[in-house]
Amino acid sequence: MASSMVTSSQSPTPPRPNLAFRRLRGQRSPAEFAAAVRRAAREIGESVSCDARYVGRVEAGEIRCPNYAYERVFLHMFPGRTLSDLGFASRASVRGRRGRPPTETQGTYEPYDTQDMQDPQDPQDPDETYDNYEESDVLRRAFMTGGGATVAAASLGPLRLALDAAAAGRPVRRAGTGEAGALEEAVRRIRLLDDRHGADGLYQRAAAPLRAAYALLDAGATRQTTADRLHSGAGELAISVGWLAHDSGRFDDARSHYAEALATARVTGDDALEAHAFCNTAFLARDAGRPREAVRAAQAAQRVARPLGSARLMSLLALREAGGWAGLADRTGCEQALARAQAYFERGHSDADPEWMSFYGEAELEGLEAQCWSTLGDWRRAARHARRAAELQDPHFTRNIALYTAELADDLARGGHPDEGAAAGLRVLELLGEVQSSRIQTMLAATARVLLPHRRAPGVSAFLERHASTPRSA
Repeated sequence: MASSMVTSSQSPTPPRPNLAFRRLRGQRSPAEFAAAVRRAAREIGESVSCDARYVGRVEAGEIRCPNYAYERVFLHMFPGRTLSDLGFASRASVRGRRGRPPTETQGTYEPYDTQDMQDPQDPQDPDETYDNYEESDVLRRAFMTGGGATVAAASLGPLRLALDAAAAGRPVRRAGTGEAGALEEAVRRIRLLDDRHGADGLYQRAAAPLRAAYALLDAGATRQTTADRLHSGAGELAISVGWLAHDSGRFDDARSHYAEALATARVTGDDALEAHAFCNTAFLARDAGRPREAVRAAQAAQRVARPLGSARLMSLLALREAGGWAGLADRTGCEQALARAQAYFERGHSDADPEWMSFYGEAELEGLEAQCWSTLGDWRRAARHARRAAELQDPHFTRNIALYTAELADDLARGGHPDEGAAAGLRVLELLGEVQSSRIQTMLAATARVLLPHRRAPGVSAFLERHASTPRSA
């Protein structure tokens, strides 16, 4: 349990309940209020994964200051009020506090909150003060640098205990809510870092919390509800680690992780997890040159997902099927699947939308459609959708901006517009300082080969020279 990490010498100060926020909730239950928060977020174009647990943590005072996304949503919900009026502390007062492991009252971290974290680059110095920005730069460095720090060491105390015990051959104790919460947090943080920085720097380090998750499953849980959370969290973590392998070109590893998630879903009867595993399996099959398998996996995902009630999930799964049909050069099948994807998308968000789908908006819809037209050789249409995808993408998703722009560069180059393609390629190269993705580097390399016959053009030569001098991921 999380409480075992706190020694008597630490004497953590209990959080002060946020009574002002509790009054604003009124007669609504925490779940009803969380749904209202998600609706308000959609009204202003934000994406937050608010649930009853988050509301409870705010009211208990565990979240002293919300992240910027939640701040915008709360101020939209309660116009004329300040964060102080809502019972929160100022952002400056919660940054730069001394790091300490989470206590039972603190709970696990919400993915974007400003919270205390010890710098994983210097685990021997817990008293040093660090600024903790909302994008969790401390944790990002733990992933992106070549040192021995892992995500578990950075902020996931209960998982770290399981990891250390398993590595030392000691029995892993039965899991409680602290371990389940830490596992769910691991999934969120990995997704957050991938959105910003791509997969190449994350994959090897993300395997550590996955090993810890399955060690916890083997040890069992104190309650059935906790066991269910552990199975779901372990499956989602396997998918997240599989995606990191997928995006960094390790297709065999990705296939193994997705299969592991699918097996976990089948054992526990978790339809939502099964749909997610099939969704990623379809995407991997398309990228690995197995389009018929992509179609079958996407169709299986749709059968499982239909009763879940999420139109946005059905839209994404139809796009996965469209990608398979495009790979089979079946234009009719692709167009029909694209039409279904658009129709489902237009039904809008619902409370049934899975948390992991926060990346899926109009930009991703456009980007995946661009990939379909590109596969079918319709470069003009592909470029139009890729350009729109890059324009629509939230700046938070740095990796996707780079991906869509790389798609645009290739479509323009192949469509007879070498100067425009080179200009788009240069924009991608500017982003590679922040993003590490073998997928994007492979796309740029293909674009460079297409542009090589046009190397005498000034814009093209600048791109080719810059591309040749850019280091590749190991």
